[in-house]
Amino acid sequence: MKLVLIWPARDEADESIEAIEAAGLVGVVVGSAQAALSAISERRFVGTVVSLDQPMADEAVLRRIAGVGNAGALVLTSRAPTFEAAVLARRIGAAGVVSEPVGTAALTPFLTEVDRSPIVPVDTSAETSPIVGASPAMAGVFASTADAASSDSTVLLTGESGTGKEVVARTIHGAGSRASGPFVSINCAAIPESLLESELFGHERGAFTGATARRVGRFERADGGTLFLDEIGDMSPLLQAKVLRALEERVVDPVGGRDPRPVDVRVIAATHQDIRPGADDGSFREDLYYRLAVFQIFLPPLREREGDVRRLAMHFLRHFAERHGRAVSGITESALNALESAAWPGNVRELRNVLDRAVVMATDGVVRRSDLRLGEDTPRLGPRDAAARVGYPPDWSLARVEADHMGSVLRSVGGQVGRAAEVLGIHRNTLARKLQEYGIRERSGS
Repeated sequence: MKLVLIWPARDEADESIEAIEAAGLVGVVVGSAQAALSAISERRFVGTVVSLDQPMADEAVLRRIAGVGNAGALVLTSRAPTFEAAVLARRIGAAGVVSEPVGTAALTPFLTEVDRSPIVPVDTSAETSPIVGASPAMAGVFASTADAASSDSTVLLTGESGTGKEVVARTIHGAGSRASGPFVSINCAAIPESLLESELFGHERGAFTGATARRVGRFERADGGTLFLDEIGDMSPLLQAKVLRALEERVVDPVGGRDPRPVDVRVIAATHQDIRPGADDGSFREDLYYRLAVFQIFLPPLREREGDVRRLAMHFLRHFAERHGRAVSGITESALNALESAAWPGNVRELRNVLDRAVVMATDGVVRRSDLRLGEDTPRLGPRDAAARVGYPPDWSLARVEADHMGSVLRSVGGQVGRAAEVLGIHRNTLARKLQEYGIRERSGS
């Protein structure tokens, strides 16, 4: 029998009882702070519901209740919830604030068993390498990254979206001879084709309508350092030819310019697509492919990196605790198990976002299972299962596969275009344009 302690406003007792019983729980009503503290000292509750619409429920009393382990999740209620009430809830470690009259749907998500599994400490003083992981799948990545860093050759990074290609690119730059030079990045899929040429190579004043001044492109900005071309597979054949010339002749041609400008740039490119078939069928220049793939490094998806979810989780907890100024001392074993059981279609980027939120949500310095925004139906997929899940009939066109996958991702995130773009690893504007092109928006309900 799961009990919920209720300390309601005088006229809200019946509604609170009904909401709790409708959830299959048993409510125990008290009428004072002393009675509440006495009850939670004697019995264990899955939650304690306290109305703020009573003068006795001040911050000091609420803190005393929240500090007793038997209280379970502390939920505050009010007829007129305010921003100040939400701040109070965060300050005292309450699970949240619910409007009165209390409804079952709003109340029950908070009334779950408190995660009491062992706490794994987070070592906030530990130093980590830029690329986190120790799984067998990452051994080749480390070796290839070290080899690439010791040379000045071009590099092609491949792998699913969110696997950490820019992190590897920055690591190669930082460990190489150009570390003192600039690291300049550009996502080729996030910039409209009409503007990408100017972004890469710059333009002269008057080159086109609106070009009121000379603009220095990314190649020139990266002079003496590294230029990271993300999602190069989305680049048009025309720009592919200009990039090839820049690599081979070490010069760039600004839009509207007459004289090429010399540049000394190392290029690291990345793509989530397999562009080798494109080199074979002509959709991607074969000469550029081979010019880029002097060093080719494949980054495995997170589902194939046995044990690395836990290592990455600890890394991100340290990182976001420092960024947000939060004293996060540990994470429960239950939360770590939930992270390790998730499928992670968005790979390391998705894990990073989950732990960013979890650090903010943790109320007592410990990240618990309830602080993680994870779907309950996302079991871990092995490589074979994952391939089966994303497989498509061999007679489907690439456009049809892309449209189907974008629609699936959009539906999985409830139609949120920004979140879907995050999972897919492309800019929101790029996704919006493709959704319109494929007519997916109406079908997905976004």
